Amino acid sequence: QVQVVESGGGLVQAGGSLSVSCAASGGIRRINVMGWYRQAPGKQRDMVATITSGGATNYSESVKGRFTISRDNAKNTVYLQMNSLKPEDTGVYYCNSEGITIWGRPYNSWGQGTQVTISS
Repeated sequence: QVQVVESGGGLVQAGGSLSVSCAASGGIRRINVMGWYRQAPGKQRDMVATITSGGATNYSESVKGRFTISRDNAKNTVYLQMNSLKPEDTGVYYCNSEGITIWGRPYNSWGQGTQVTISS
């Protein structure tokens, strides 16, 4: 079973920077896409940024120019560097990994989430 584990996050003042990382492991043959999603209190989980195995990235409009997603394919790890943080960036950040297992089956796995809080 594929496991996804996030690390990083925490509390920072508005205008500051923070980074989170996420590693996928367990019977992975190929990862197609990894990404970060955010869920604010009382709201749905929304896409923040994704990156394919080829390095193609996609960002939500609200974070373009402030957040950068990157990936280390050898380590099955994805990083999210967050700059110029705003209070509205507050939420639980979830990592997602989608790909194919060594048994030839597709998988779509989520991490447990990490809290990011931006104080004004």
